[in-house]
Amino acid sequence: MNYPFWEIPHIGSGWVIGMIAIFHVMISQFAVGGGLYLPIAERKAYKEGREDWLAQLVDHSKFFLILTGVFGTVSGVGIWFAIGLTHPEATSTLIHNFVFGWAIEWVFFMVELTTAAVYYYTWNRIDPKLHLKVGWVYAGASVATLVIINGILAFMLTPGGTWLAVAGTGAEASKFWNAFFNPTYWPSLLMRAGVCTSLAGIWALITSSRIDGEEQPDLKASLVKWSVKWLVPSFVATPFLLVWYLWMVPDTQRALLSLGIDTIGSGTFSQVTRIALIIVLTSATIIGVAYFLAYRTPLEFTLGHAVAVLLLALVATGSGEYAREMLRKPFVIGNHMYSNGVRVSYVPKLNETGYLANSQWVWNGATTNYSRGEAIYRGECGSCHTMNGYRAMKHLMAGRDRANIQNFVTMLHEYKADSPYRKFMPPMVGTKQDVIDLTDYLNAHVNPGGDKVTTARR
Repeated sequence: MNYPFWEIPHIGSGWVIGMIAIFHVMISQFAVGGGLYLPIAERKAYKEGREDWLAQLVDHSKFFLILTGVFGTVSGVGIWFAIGLTHPEATSTLIHNFVFGWAIEWVFFMVELTTAAVYYYTWNRIDPKLHLKVGWVYAGASVATLVIINGILAFMLTPGGTWLAVAGTGAEASKFWNAFFNPTYWPSLLMRAGVCTSLAGIWALITSSRIDGEEQPDLKASLVKWSVKWLVPSFVATPFLLVWYLWMVPDTQRALLSLGIDTIGSGTFSQVTRIALIIVLTSATIIGVAYFLAYRTPLEFTLGHAVAVLLLALVATGSGEYAREMLRKPFVIGNHMYSNGVRVSYVPKLNETGYLANSQWVWNGATTNYSRGEAIYRGECGSCHTMNGYRAMKHLMAGRDRANIQNFVTMLHEYKADSPYRKFMPPMVGTKQDVIDLTDYLNAHVNPGGDKVTTARR
């Protein structure tokens, strides 16, 4: 309401965030896991006198520096750009509540960038013990960024009762630590740590698979097998951590997952159920490929195999992030702000005075039902739906006449406790006139040439 609407045709603004975020998560979590992989591998090489390992780690650290320092950094900036345009209200809340946390994270991030460059460029140029210490400094800084970012991301799903009690009073920042160490903080942190170690091994398979097995069979076999072992902790612990995580998720959000699982026997799959099945299948496939093609036969493990594992990891990671986003529905910040930027506490006021009366971005020409309806559609529906593309309103409303469309909008407006849409859609806020205006706008697109009902405004 306080910001203009960012329209992305066909795919919607949410998928702009999703595409950047999935790419970024694959790299940023490798930055954490890989930051541990390098000094641990270097220490192992020194301890066992493996000069061949050290030579390979030089190449791997160059790959690590370019991937994390360039692509990870650029995609991170891209996420900030996308979320600031797509969810400005939520982004503002995160910045104001966690400004101290963001400042700390940026300090550690600068340490990461510096030590990653120093680590690569000082191979064989400084004392090995000092070089190893540089690696450990990077590892510590990267873990610190995970610790901080995890608190902010987990907050968006489970802000916690203490923070929610002061939300909207101006005293939110005083509950910084309550919001940071929110109910899902610890299970989320441990799950992400496991993913980081797995990605460290998966990305290491990319570089180790390129070693010539005929010229250096011992080097390739030892590095490939050692890299596969980095996948084990995550796959062993994740099922238990997932149970803990879901246990801490509010019942209102967990219902979205249980809805699909309870009806799976009849073939009714919710989006969350499909995503859960994809995660299970891809994870099992990764384990199978990593064990049979990499660990059992490391000399036959090729770059193509490694890329296949990486793509499977991309699917699993992307699905996991998508599932986490879906669990937040209908909120963008749990029980505080709906996915369209409307604060829960503002709903009664907006229903009384009108949605557009409280919007600063309504053009002066918005005097007809269609124009007002478009403004309401952009503000209340556009963050999740498009008219013709992803979650297309034309498709969802297809076959409905104007009366049925108004009944549907009215149902969202009334937001009764037994409405199935409460699990994943925010209420349609505004006056009865706003309901009519949105109905007219949707009807004009779903049924071109149909009747438009005009009523007196109050």
